[in-house]
Amino acid sequence: MVYALLMFVLTMLVVLIPIWLITFFPEPRKSSMIHPIFRLWMGVYMPLIFCPVFRKGKNKFKKGEQYVVILNHNSMMDIPVSSPWIPGPNKTLAKVEMAKTPLFGIIYRAGSILVDRKQENSRRESFAKMQETLEMGIHLCLYPEGTRNKTDQPMQPFFDGAFITAIKTQKPVMPGVMFNTGIILPHKNILYARPKPVHIHFLDPIPTTGLTLNDVAGLKQKAFEVMEKHFLSGPYNYQR
Repeated sequence: MVYALLMFVLTMLVVLIPIWLITFFPEPRKSSMIHPIFRLWMGVYMPLIFCPVFRKGKNKFKKGEQYVVILNHNSMMDIPVSSPWIPGPNKTLAKVEMAKTPLFGIIYRAGSILVDRKQENSRRESFAKMQETLEMGIHLCLYPEGTRNKTDQPMQPFFDGAFITAIKTQKPVMPGVMFNTGIILPHKNILYARPKPVHIHFLDPIPTTGLTLNDVAGLKQKAFEVMEKHFLSGPYNYQR
């Protein structure tokens, strides 16, 4: 764990200044410039800590199309290993508290849509910003479980936000399943880390064309069932 933290800080310091400079550019250029740096950073860092990332289903992403990418959430490891491996620039919805972290907060803000979950106005604004992000040609990377899964179930029930956004913008939902992050960095022991490969599988996109907000529950259930089935049938050990 100490080694992984040390490598994270050292590699972060290398990319910090370039990312900080890029934050002065407007969107969508900012995200287009930052994403390759995130990808390079994590592409170096993850093998350094003996947790290489393997991606399957990149071909599911059609050129010129934006997606609401939804992923399962088992660990603090999920965010740095998911966004960089999504093909193309993307933003994730993130807690505003983490943006106050010294130095890392600069990077955190650069790739995120910040939300204060305690403030109703902030939650409403985040919906508008997510829609604007998609309209600018940038993918969204969301975790519909809301928080890390600390249960003994494969996944927690999904919240509506990702599916409301997908329907309002008529953008397809791209389900994705991550394996092993809960083993690498389990929630039960924050001082423990176990090297293991990470596998990210992108599944068939779910279209939303013609759907209305009355279809949110059905879309959410379909996505949950597809992801849970793949999660349970996956060839990797997902147990926490």
